[in-house]
Amino acid sequence: QVQLVESGGGLVQAGGSLRLSCAASGFSFSSYAMGWFRQAPGKEREFVAAISWAGNRNHADSVNGRFSISRNNAKNTVYLQMNSLKPEDTAVYYCAADTRYGASMGKYWGQGTQVSVSS
Repeated sequence: QVQLVESGGGLVQAGGSLRLSCAASGFSFSSYAMGWFRQAPGKEREFVAAISWAGNRNHADSVNGRFSISRNNAKNTVYLQMNSLKPEDTAVYYCAADTRYGASMGKYWGQGTQVSVSS
């Protein structure tokens, strides 16, 4: 059974940092691309960042230079380091896994973790 379990969300002041984690199980993690998406209230889910099985990375323009995706294949875990957070980063953040790499990925999804940034 495939599971993606996010953690690390919370409430932080603008300018602060958070690190999200996504623990994966039930599939061959090292062979999959992993990604992070987010959905703010009243808005569609949007791509945040992705990392291929080989370690290639892609970040959305809105977070480039502030967020960084990484993975640890030994721990079956993908991370999203979020620095210089802004109120507009407030959203539910979802972890995704797919054999495809990029903004269209989404074979498997986690349940999401809330990130709230106060001004």
